[in-house]
Amino acid sequence: MSEQQKELMEFPCRFPIKVMGERHPDFHPTIFEVVRLHAPDLDITDIVARDSSSGRYVSLTVTVTAMSREQLDDIYRALSSHTLVKFAL
Repeated sequence: MSEQQKELMEFPCRFPIKVMGERHPDFHPTIFEVVRLHAPDLDITDIVARDSSSGRYVSLTVTVTAMSREQLDDIYRALSSHTLVKFAL
C-alpha cells in the first residue's frame, strides 16, 4: 500500500465491516465476540443484521471505532478465518 493510500484514512474513525454467513443461531453473538476481541469498545448496538431474501443467509454490518489500519487487518483476518463466516468486506 502506498503512503498516499495509507493517508486516505484518518484514525480513529468509525468503520463499517460487512460480514456474511449462513443463518445460524450463534452467528450474531459469535461475530460480536470475535470483533470485540480486537475492538473492546464494541457494543451490541453497533451491529445491524439483515436477512437475505431467501432467509438462508444473514448479513451483519459491524461498525467499529478503528484506531489503526493494523487493528482493522486483525479484525478482517479473525473474521475471514472463522468457520461461520462466508466472507467479510
